Amino acid sequence: MRLWIGRTIASVAAALLLASGSLRAESAILEAQPEELKNVGVDEHLDAQLPLDAAFRNEDGQIVRLGDYFKRGTPVILSLNYSNCPMLCNTQLTGLTEGLREIEWVSGQEFQIVSVSIDPSEQPHRALETRQKYLRLYRRSRDGWNFLVGGRGSIERVAEAVGFRYKYLPAKREYSHPAVAVLCTPDGRISRYLYGVRFPEQTLRLSLVEASEGKIGTAGDQLLLYCFHYDPLTGTYAPRAARIAMSVGCCLTVALLAGGLAMLWSRDASSLTIEASTELHHPTNAD
Repeated sequence: MRLWIGRTIASVAAALLLASGSLRAESAILEAQPEELKNVGVDEHLDAQLPLDAAFRNEDGQIVRLGDYFKRGTPVILSLNYSNCPMLCNTQLTGLTEGLREIEWVSGQEFQIVSVSIDPSEQPHRALETRQKYLRLYRRSRDGWNFLVGGRGSIERVAEAVGFRYKYLPAKREYSHPAVAVLCTPDGRISRYLYGVRFPEQTLRLSLVEASEGKIGTAGDQLLLYCFHYDPLTGTYAPRAARIAMSVGCCLTVALLAGGLAMLWSRDASSLTIEASTELHHPTNAD
């Protein structure tokens, strides 16, 4: 008994030491972060409502509201970037454009794209230049991709709704920010966050199907979405083993039932044919 108690105490102590070491390591990692990256990141607000009344100006200088791009009944890909970003925004938007070129759907038809500048000093003519740059790269459509600029208040409302944490670096005169594309439902709720600068075709397609709430995509897409779930660790859709097994089991059950019924019907049909043939060759005598 004493031996068991001693081992238990030793195990608990070891676990506490490991936990303490893990916390210290995590704290050290956070402390080792460059000052430019501190408090920069994303707090996911899935199913949160975007501020659709937030006012901006589009690339033509017209006053618009964010909700103007949620009136076509299609999902919206929202990104927060800025035109004078030295590297990350260009890398992210280039990756998004290349990924969108791989799917059969076209911006302006099955989905919309809205890029909100996080720089309140950015002007419409600069947003227009950026739009033209990515439309040339996209080469699929000139509709459905809008670049918006606005005041600090509108930008911060959208950023807070999304959970997008960024900050201005005065010494460098640039912004430190994460790289994320936000998939939104047709009524302006947040459906999915896609991180990084590369967007695989299947990930984009399934996230758009998911965000559309059944308004786009085929029955096959809906089946894939049923059998796959989004894995935030890999940034892709991974198989749901249980659902796939259930689906396969159901299909096998249906196949077996169909096969059994077919055999029964075949036997019944054969019996009727034999009986009819017997009656033709051996007619019964009339009284």
